Amino acid sequence: MIQELLMAVAGAGAAVAVYAGAAARVVKQYERGVVFRFGRLREDVRAPGFTMIVPFVDRLHKVNMQIVTMPVPAQEGITRDNVTVRVDAVVYFKVVDAADAVVRVEDYKFAVSQMAQTSLRSIIGKSDLDDLLSNREKLNQGLELMLDSPAMGWGVAIDRVEIKDVSLPETMKRSMARQAEADRERRARVINADAELQASKKLAEAAGVMSAEPAALQLRLLQTVMAVSAEKNSTLVLPIPVELLRFLERATPTAEASAPEPSVSEPSPPEPVPPLRSAGPI
Repeated sequence: MIQELLMAVAGAGAAVAVYAGAAARVVKQYERGVVFRFGRLREDVRAPGFTMIVPFVDRLHKVNMQIVTMPVPAQEGITRDNVTVRVDAVVYFKVVDAADAVVRVEDYKFAVSQMAQTSLRSIIGKSDLDDLLSNREKLNQGLELMLDSPAMGWGVAIDRVEIKDVSLPETMKRSMARQAEADRERRARVINADAELQASKKLAEAAGVMSAEPAALQLRLLQTVMAVSAEKNSTLVLPIPVELLRFLERATPTAEASAPEPSVSEPSPPEPVPPLRSAGPI
């Protein structure tokens, strides 16, 4: 009798152990458990930790709640200004409602990936090349809004969208390089012209001061001679003051005044022409 009781207790204990092993589940900290009982969704989503389900009746689906980093394959499209480009991006998203992520969409990761690719193509067609290259923050926000609207119905929240790279054709790269070079050359010429204008104004002011004080020009000439001689040159060039040239110009008579005037003489009478004689009959 006691032996049969012990066997019954052992059998019951084994049955309980098998049941506990089949019913026991562990949900990790970054997961949530969605339970289906006879195919119907249970409202209580299992929190992280140890939990129990009814064996052969309940099905537990674990949903990862971590942020997922998904690269978007490079998409080729034509911008609004008719330039062919290839753009790739990366999407950061996470599940905020585990039940909706399991029930409302078959594979939420694949759905987000396809939606990101179509949205990226749409953004390329609506944007100019300059916006893709320099105004990426605005495009990232537009992509995030386009993805977040349908993803909320799947229990997914888009955390961030970033455009990684914009690939241009080689011809367009060369054209942009020539454009940038021409722009830099234009700015260099403008800067040089501005410098020449400022220098000319300063030189005009210096000329006004030197014209008022003739000794200033002589001092400047001596400074120039000292600067040239300080470099140990064997040849010394002495500039001639402009006032000396003007003095020589005033002292030298003009060519018209120094040249003798031609004498006017009366024309000589023409010589008489001898009369023609007839030769007679032959």
